[in-house]
Amino acid sequence: MRQPPARPVAAAAGTAGAPGTSRLNKRMAELGMCSRREADDWIAQGWVKVNGQVAPMGLQVHATDRIEVDKKAQGFQEQRVTILLHKPMGYVSGQAEDGHTPAVALINPRTHWREDPSRNRFSPPQLRGLAPAGRLDIDSVGLLVLTQDGRVARQIIGEDSSMDKEYLVRVQYGDVATNVQAVFPAQQLARLCHGLSLDGQALKPARVEWQNPEQLRFVLTEGKKRQIRRMCELVGLRVVGLKRIRIGRVTLGNLPVGQWRYLGPHEQF
Repeated sequence: MRQPPARPVAAAAGTAGAPGTSRLNKRMAELGMCSRREADDWIAQGWVKVNGQVAPMGLQVHATDRIEVDKKAQGFQEQRVTILLHKPMGYVSGQAEDGHTPAVALINPRTHWREDPSRNRFSPPQLRGLAPAGRLDIDSVGLLVLTQDGRVARQIIGEDSSMDKEYLVRVQYGDVATNVQAVFPAQQLARLCHGLSLDGQALKPARVEWQNPEQLRFVLTEGKKRQIRRMCELVGLRVVGLKRIRIGRVTLGNLPVGQWRYLGPHEQF
């Protein structure tokens, strides 16, 4: 977590928006040290130094400034957990809404997958600040990541993230529910891959192919609200089942519905 030597912190401190500078919390997030929120917490604790001096909140820094983080912060970060949940239908990803239960309510000792290879053991502090890294609709199932680690969240849903997310999507075409592949026009499949727009913005290219005659495989690098369902509507398909099976290099595997496991120490998105 160390950067190359640079000039004293006084030279780095400046007014907001000064040319060539950025806020310290933003710079730390860009360097992958932590999330902006974590950075603010660490700065408030006096755990962050810039060019050898304890950094004040709101400090503006240059790219060449040396940022150091106290080992206390590093140890605190290492204790943070990331959890993989096989979300069932009927649960919302984030805050409770319209009487529906948030997915985090499923994180308890009873639903911890017995075959989890991790040595971690559940404790209530692991729920503190545990938040979903991305959404999965109430009527969709599959892999949902919940994390206390801002670095993980940034990897998956940061502004500059282009991480693959893979889905299996069961569809109907009009009244056709079996062998949909035989009647669905090839040019419409091509449009799903590239050529559609949502909310006035062109979608990034996607990989879409038939997994079997009734099910498509989608690989997306963005995550607009209800994106797959809305894409399908634009080409005349109706989604009757949607399951996320992979985020980056982490797969759902054989994790049972409604159960969860810890992200292993050697797993990376």
